[in-house]
Amino acid sequence: MGEPEPGLNFHEFELDDRLLRDIARLGWLSPTLVQEKAIPFLLEGKDVLIRARTGSGKTAAFAIPIIQNVLRYKTETAVRETSVIVMAPSQDLCHQIAKVFANLTYSCGPIIRIADLSSKEEKATHRHLLADRPDIVVATPARLRVVLADGTLNVRESLRCVTIDEADLMFTFGFEKDLKDVLKQFPPVHQSVLCSATLEDDVVKMKKMVLHNPVILKLEEPQLAVGTQLTHYQIQAEEMDKAAILYTVLKLKLIQGKCIIFVKSVDRCYRLKLFLEQFGIRSCILNSELPIKIRCHTVNQFNQGIYDTIIASDELMAENPALVKKKNDKKPSTKQLLQQTEAESSVSRGIDFQCVSCVVNFDFPADLNSYIHRAGRTARGKNNGSVLSFVGVDEMESKTRVEEFLQTLASDVEFKMKDFNFNFDEVEAFRYRAKDAWRAITKISIREARVKELKMEIFNSEKLKSFFEENPRDLLTLRHDRPLHTVHVQEHMGDVPEYLVPAALKPMVDLMNAKRKKTLSERRAAAKKRAKSDNPLLVDGIDYTKKERM
Repeated sequence: MGEPEPGLNFHEFELDDRLLRDIARLGWLSPTLVQEKAIPFLLEGKDVLIRARTGSGKTAAFAIPIIQNVLRYKTETAVRETSVIVMAPSQDLCHQIAKVFANLTYSCGPIIRIADLSSKEEKATHRHLLADRPDIVVATPARLRVVLADGTLNVRESLRCVTIDEADLMFTFGFEKDLKDVLKQFPPVHQSVLCSATLEDDVVKMKKMVLHNPVILKLEEPQLAVGTQLTHYQIQAEEMDKAAILYTVLKLKLIQGKCIIFVKSVDRCYRLKLFLEQFGIRSCILNSELPIKIRCHTVNQFNQGIYDTIIASDELMAENPALVKKKNDKKPSTKQLLQQTEAESSVSRGIDFQCVSCVVNFDFPADLNSYIHRAGRTARGKNNGSVLSFVGVDEMESKTRVEEFLQTLASDVEFKMKDFNFNFDEVEAFRYRAKDAWRAITKISIREARVKELKMEIFNSEKLKSFFEENPRDLLTLRHDRPLHTVHVQEHMGDVPEYLVPAALKPMVDLMNAKRKKTLSERRAAAKKRAKSDNPLLVDGIDYTKKERM
């Protein structure tokens, strides 16, 4: 099978009908560039090094041929064995990869089994997962090393394919020794795949460890979408004005669709959530302190359109830059590496946010890589997107560096971020409201909000775990954007009086207020219904004490 011609469809790869059905069910009409180039080589069993940017479809590029090959093995032998291992540097990425495999094997039923070992489960749980000899195992190198070392998993005779995703992060996260130990447990002959967004020294070193005569796919893709697909806006604003502008553009729906707002620390996440909460603008936070299942559930629901706004932080860079490895820097200690691995944020590179319309840099990123990774959350695949950056006086130098990069990307030395046209004179009253709301948030209210949400989500994750296992549909009603109420919220602040609205936007705001009143009346009706119940744990129609009464 040779290299494919441009414009191939999935059926031209001669894939199993069940796999084609699931690809169609996911709405994938045609392969992306990386999928078009990689799938034929992987179907042939070649070792491949894939270098492609975030959002290019790398996960499906290796998952589709892996599943096809496993289905082919199944026709040759009835023996159930683990033939595929996929490694990634964080729990979040492992969960995401396992979900892609699950979606692509939906029509296969029990023929193909997938086990995700990345969560912090007891050894007995891992033994139970591996007892059925799953066909595909997804794990971090550290988890995999443990189950291979104690004999819970043995692949010396059965392993056919090993894939390492986000390979350029493996050594940075301190997995070098784990990876070397794991490779010793593998048979000498097997297919190997490395996927990476960069080809830095660590990837070259890993290539020598893992690959044999590989095909190297260094796709000529820009690090970010270019041209009209991704538009970069900037607005010069200091701290207080940033909050006022964000409140105004969200409340007046000047930003349409799903939005990720980036700040520089977890505390800033909660400050911003409490600020928006005062105006009836709901949002949820991606916080690495929360249980991994809650974080993944939040991302999944965001992708499904249940939430429009997520607030996230580049917390590793902001709170402890020493944990982020840079060239020629002294290597961090083992303790720091472990800290970094555990604190890996759900918004790190590789997490699959879908159909994000806009990225807002509430705090301008500290360096160019951070800007690239943030902006890479939108305009993924063939979708359009925009980035709106608030720039303070002390951030002008960072903005200049980003613009120089964008000039190179666009091959245009005159390229500049577009000015976001915002006339404060027309919305001066919004500024007064915003200033009062921003000042109302204290360090104590932020701390209380962090503790309150952590307790609430741990309860959701642990205490209700068995309930949701038996009632999976009820998990859909579990929300992560509930108000925290550690700052006093005045009911009228959620409305936008007509006299505050610029004339050009009045029709839009009238429609928005009508929808809000309808939603409010529905919530009040639901509250009355709950009040009639004797059960204090009846929330949104779900009886959380049901299991205990049975």
